[in-house]
Amino acid sequence: MKYAVLIGDGMADFPMDDLGGKTVLQKARTPNMDHIAMNGRMGLARTVPEGMPPGSDVANMSIIGYDPKKYYSGRAPLEAASMGIPLKDSDVAFRCNLVTITDDIITDYSAGHITSVEAMALIEAVNSGLGTDKISFYPGISYRHLMVASGDVGIGAECTPPHDVIGKAKSECMPTGKDSELLCELIDASKMILENHSVNNKRIKAGKDPANYIWLWGQGYAPNFTEFWQLYGMTGSIISAVDLLKGIGIYAGLDIIEVPGATGYLDTNYSGKAEYALKSLKNHDFVFVHIEAPDEAGHMGDVNAKIRAIEDFDKLVVGRILEYARESDEDFTILVLPDHPTPISLKTHTSDPVPFAIYSTADKDPDDAVAFDEESGHQGSLGTVYAADLVQVLIDFN
Repeated sequence: MKYAVLIGDGMADFPMDDLGGKTVLQKARTPNMDHIAMNGRMGLARTVPEGMPPGSDVANMSIIGYDPKKYYSGRAPLEAASMGIPLKDSDVAFRCNLVTITDDIITDYSAGHITSVEAMALIEAVNSGLGTDKISFYPGISYRHLMVASGDVGIGAECTPPHDVIGKAKSECMPTGKDSELLCELIDASKMILENHSVNNKRIKAGKDPANYIWLWGQGYAPNFTEFWQLYGMTGSIISAVDLLKGIGIYAGLDIIEVPGATGYLDTNYSGKAEYALKSLKNHDFVFVHIEAPDEAGHMGDVNAKIRAIEDFDKLVVGRILEYARESDEDFTILVLPDHPTPISLKTHTSDPVPFAIYSTADKDPDDAVAFDEESGHQGSLGTVYAADLVQVLIDFN
């Protein structure tokens, strides 16, 4: 048996008046996910444990088979693993976004989805200006970067993700609690380094958002994982453009498959991800394929972009994997789901359970679902499942 877990980040949503009372999933044309629903079984997955924040870190950790209540230590250390940044026992990794703040208002959590080349120059300038023997800044991809502080600094601070506070005053959203004074000083000091940097001068002249502040959040220590093959008796791989997902995969002992043109945005290489996933199954039992684009559109509040991202995911990823499964001589099981909702109306994540569908070429007992959407998930025969149990559900499915 081969297994493919296909994750459309943030696909789930709320009914919208502009869509005639439908959700984005119901409005989008998704014949392949609908086929999986109609010929498989559906349910709801609770990807975010009660009391935990509805981040992609917690939600995807659950889907990959790791209970966040046991394994979660913070978002940033997962990204540090992907970036090859070693963490000592007392090192605290922080996510360091490049953001746009205008007249004290947080207007863009991604600085206009700044390019990685531009961002590298800015983060290097920040490290030169603010880095010390105890604090270092590391460039990542686009707006997503890291700061590492030694000596347990900042682990007790309360920090807010920038995508949760768009349109709010910076002064009301800064870090609080233990060591927050230092974190606030770093955020404020970054303005002096960034706002007149040549990269930002060029961006402003081009009509683009400047990356004029850093924003620190998602801190934690390096986690301690049991490897995937030890938990489930099988090997696997993961495909994602997002360092967070790659980091989970590294700690889980999964192969990290790099796909040319995978951007983590609306222009990502959907087809390439599907083809590389199928190639990886020649050597592995499991593959996890993560698509970030629907989530990015949700954070932007762009309903048309979210519909397009979902339709591209359905056609180019789900459709290709489904085609292969139906033609394969080997039994094949597919799980498709979002990691969490990213409602257009809120522009941020919620912890609501998400619909999931399981289709297996060896299963001849589908339930009554007729489409892949939130309503069908509520009516599915599999009920509500704790997402950290989903990998085992797949193994026991047939």
